Amino acid sequence: MNSGELLTVQPTELKFPFELKKQSSCSLQLFNNSDHYVVFKVKTTSPKKYCVRPNTGIVLPKSSCGVTVTMQAQREAPLDLQCKDKFLVQSVITYYGAEAKDISQDMFNKDNENVVEECKLRVVYIPPPQPPSPVPEESEEGLSPRALSLQNGKQNIGLFESGPRDFGELKAKLTEARVMLSKLTEERNSAVEQAQQLQQEL
Repeated sequence: MNSGELLTVQPTELKFPFELKKQSSCSLQLFNNSDHYVVFKVKTTSPKKYCVRPNTGIVLPKSSCGVTVTMQAQREAPLDLQCKDKFLVQSVITYYGAEAKDISQDMFNKDNENVVEECKLRVVYIPPPQPPSPVPEESEEGLSPRALSLQNGKQNIGLFESGPRDFGELKAKLTEARVMLSKLTEERNSAVEQAQQLQQEL
């Protein structure tokens, strides 16, 4: 809260949820602490980046006024979402019964001996809420046999329990098994041929 003799401005920071290519808005409340009509004006260091409605107005005695600040959609995100933009709320007493159409720049001219109060506001970017990350689906290639066994359910947990844990080792074992199978096949064929020859001789 920033309390002056004329206006209380809430909040003291303009917090914008920041998403690329999306507009974002936040609100200010100006409360007139005095028994006078108070004119206000909202300025910013980046007028092309923000839209303020209303940017000028009159707050009646002991009353409040809402101001909406809209940040235009941004194409690039600042480093670490740090923002150096600032806002300035100026306020000055005016005559009783004044209306918005009566507001002029001269009212905020300090050279005219006007007592102009100022409240500075900083801008804060808020990162958007992150959705819960889905569990990544790992490709089976490169997974250890133990991991594959766990993926296939608890009933297969012991499938490769005593086997090699490295995929390369498993591949080598598989090649070795194929060589062994080939040898066994050759031996079987040789035995079959010998049996056939024996039958012919008999």
